[in-house]
Amino acid sequence: MYKDEQLFLYRNNMKNDNKLKGKNILITAGAQGIGESITRHFIDRGANVAVHYFSSADTANQLTEYATGKGQKAIAISGDLTKEADANALVEKTVKALGSLDILINNAGSLVARKMLSEMEAEFWHKVMDINLTSMMFVTRAAAPFLAKNENSSIVNLASLAGRKGGHPGSLAYSTSKGAILTFTRALSTELGPQGTRVNAVAPGLILGTSFHNTHTTKESAAATTAGIPIQRAGNADDVARAVLFLASEYDGFITGATLDINGGVYNM
Repeated sequence: MYKDEQLFLYRNNMKNDNKLKGKNILITAGAQGIGESITRHFIDRGANVAVHYFSSADTANQLTEYATGKGQKAIAISGDLTKEADANALVEKTVKALGSLDILINNAGSLVARKMLSEMEAEFWHKVMDINLTSMMFVTRAAAPFLAKNENSSIVNLASLAGRKGGHPGSLAYSTSKGAILTFTRALSTELGPQGTRVNAVAPGLILGTSFHNTHTTKESAAATTAGIPIQRAGNADDVARAVLFLASEYDGFITGATLDINGGVYNM
């Protein structure tokens, strides 16, 4: 790469960093795994953050202390986002604490457990859909009017490679919910475009070092999956966070309704 190209990329990255400074951002499930990395990256770019958590209170409080130590606004908010009232309260508390809302990161989600079709109970199916999809709708619906108060705003949804490829055995419900998020993102970008809100998604592949894969993926399965990745390594939470920040910083750009695959080249569609 020529020096002038390197300088251009450096200046462009600095421009994107500056675009996030002072922005008010809500991150769901922002205190563990990928969410924690996303939150830290936003704080390091000078953003004010509302960190939603369900059970990671200690980490959420550490993140808010990290942000306030840098002179930025921050609040940690607990809630079960499968409950409409909790989702509404999350957004209300965010706006009250930060003053407004510029960017929403819909990160909350879980595999819950691996179940084959023959084992599938209706209760389990609905639980996975509620955690991954219904909660996203609740939070987004509550946040949209506040995002619309800005000339430009941004939503980034966390989908998954499983939503494109189907996932490993036992992830039928999870993969289906993540596939729905891809369509939710495209449909919502059309609906919210006129109000100036860009809606995009990221679809991570194998991201090791998170509680998700520590819980649901064996070492043997991770090794076999990694062997099939063209760049010969698994991803990490920072890989995802950087992509999320890029899409978030495009709140005034021409990218909307898009999904960015973060999988080392293993699958694209």
